[in-house]
Amino acid sequence: MDIIKILSREFSIDQKYINNVINLLDDGNTVPFIARYRKEMTGALDDIVLRELELRLQYLRNLQEKKESVIRLIDEQGKLTEELRNNILNCNTLVEIEDIYRPFKPKKRTRAIIAEEKGVKPLSELILSGNINDLKEEGEKFINLEMEVNSSDDAINYAKDIIAEVISDNSDFRKFIREFIFENGVLETEGESNERTPYEIYYDYKDKIKTIPPHRTLAINRGEKEDVLKVKISFEEDKVVDKIFSKIKTENEKCNKVLLECIEDSLKRLIIPSVTREIRKELSSVAEDGAIVIFKENLKALLMQPPIKGKVVMAIDPGFRTGCKVCVLSDTGMYLDSRAIYPNEPMKKVEESKKILKDLIYKYGVTLISLGNGTASRETENVISEVIDEVKEEKGIDLSYVIVSEAGASVYSASELASKEYPDLDVTIRGAISIGRRLQDPLVELVKIDPKSIGVGQYQHDINGKKLEQSLKVVIEDCVNSVGVDLNIATPTILSYISGINSSIAENIVKYREENGKFKNRKELLKVKRLGNKAYEQCVGFLRISDGDDSLDNTSVHPESYEATRKLLNILDLDIEELKYKGKINNLDEKLKDFDKKEISEKLGIGEITLNDIIKELKKPARDPREDLPKPIFKKGVLSIEDLKEGMILTGTVRNISDFGAFVDIGVHQDGLVHKSQMSHKFVKHPLEVVKLNDVVEVKVLEVDLERNRISLTMKI
Repeated sequence: MDIIKILSREFSIDQKYINNVINLLDDGNTVPFIARYRKEMTGALDDIVLRELELRLQYLRNLQEKKESVIRLIDEQGKLTEELRNNILNCNTLVEIEDIYRPFKPKKRTRAIIAEEKGVKPLSELILSGNINDLKEEGEKFINLEMEVNSSDDAINYAKDIIAEVISDNSDFRKFIREFIFENGVLETEGESNERTPYEIYYDYKDKIKTIPPHRTLAINRGEKEDVLKVKISFEEDKVVDKIFSKIKTENEKCNKVLLECIEDSLKRLIIPSVTREIRKELSSVAEDGAIVIFKENLKALLMQPPIKGKVVMAIDPGFRTGCKVCVLSDTGMYLDSRAIYPNEPMKKVEESKKILKDLIYKYGVTLISLGNGTASRETENVISEVIDEVKEEKGIDLSYVIVSEAGASVYSASELASKEYPDLDVTIRGAISIGRRLQDPLVELVKIDPKSIGVGQYQHDINGKKLEQSLKVVIEDCVNSVGVDLNIATPTILSYISGINSSIAENIVKYREENGKFKNRKELLKVKRLGNKAYEQCVGFLRISDGDDSLDNTSVHPESYEATRKLLNILDLDIEELKYKGKINNLDEKLKDFDKKEISEKLGIGEITLNDIIKELKKPARDPREDLPKPIFKKGVLSIEDLKEGMILTGTVRNISDFGAFVDIGVHQDGLVHKSQMSHKFVKHPLEVVKLNDVVEVKVLEVDLERNRISLTMKI
């Protein structure tokens, strides 16, 4: 199997680049490193394509390994033929290999094996050939009282068991049946309950297997797991029987009658239970993959929210009985102060709460409030709205607030990491700090939390945990490396996601920093325990030093290109010190007008793509890719669901995305749903084609259901 050729065809990428990618991965290079610093070798493939290539490469290698293993195992049995070897080598999936290997696979004592032990295999072969004059008379030849074959009928029945297994083990039959059911089968569910459940629409439900939406597959799986639903697959069995019979029928009518009985037995007892399990497993796998894609896209959009810098933030974790926890964070995220207020039921100390909030605002110069969206958020929002009006009137302070998802804040606040960061603070205050910091720098704060607890996916409890965890880890890695981190303030958590750095090396970096002071240059990383040359090569370009010895250390230019960068500036008669004093190299574009980039790259001994990346970085060092994304909506007033009217046009923020639509925060505490059919005048196959998490969108109210607290929205304005 030529893996390079297959990948080249499937991805429409030159074989040269495919070969380079494979060699780079095999040499221990990470995807973020390859995507950023080996563009010449890969044809500038981005991290998304590289990840897909890596997964497909792994599958094809597993496939190749499986082929070799099955060929060896069959050969050891002395049953390998050239035709069989070629059939195995031509398989494109693991399922096809398993189908071929099935007849040779060691089995438990099946009915067919027991029948063979009774010596009736020759009779089964005669029936399959149709070469029998009198079936009953032929069966009598196999009577063996010692083996409990007491009659001709016994012998024929045992022969049927063998034939049924022969049919079941036929890879062509299994492939046909699998494809037939997938194309023509129907998934049926039924259920019944005296109580209301989320599965009511599936109590009498049918859908074609090939078109069933992935989110419904996962919902049905969960309903079945909870014993609320019963699930079955139906299809036209007669057509399957006819197809198989057409392949094995003989000229002997009596034998044909037996063969039809064998086909029906094989289907009912052996093939259908197995194949339907495989089909449902495949449906679940596809649904899981779809749910993971949504989860990944949502997580990426959440992590890549633009940080709100330069603002003193008041963070509020709302509550009723236990009150609201309030903390103040400096413009760099440092904890300054905290209080508890009780503006809501049952204590309802509104005026006292407002005074405490205003005192903190005046004392610390708060300009932005981060309010968690959990219990009592709406009620607390009313108080905040009044405070905003009052501080404007009293002191002329222009104050705003942002509703922030508090999903995972409680998980973080009770974690070992939180207790290390704030050993002297109460758990509830740590939660408020998290709510504030995830507004100031979402990426730095959210990487501290298990992504499954952040609340941006659906059906995560129905997805293979290991597969989901690995997929989400990849998203975090790509986001962290895309942004880069400040080496002198980064926590071990965020450092552990940097290319080439694991958790123990991340701890060692922080320990070295604590013992020796700030890093003065990137080379100093090589003094960190267990951080060798390979890890240094992989990580160093993603780590920034803002006030170090070398101004290039505060860029994404890799040290391997420092010499070329300095030569470039000499050629252009520019001073590298401008990076330190002016924050960028001025007049770069103007100077480049007189030069041919291809000639410069050849003179510098680097590729033209690398040259362009260096130039881009010198013009805007350590540019944060999050800057171009929409910032959160700053609010000053409050709207309730009762205020909504059909036809009202509002601006909102996409808070979550599912297979069927997007949930949009329009400022009424309850998110509204834009079904995918309401996203565009064109057909929308999936919501991700139109929106992503945190997009700011204009919507119109279609319907407000106060009883069920549901809001239907449309983007077709």
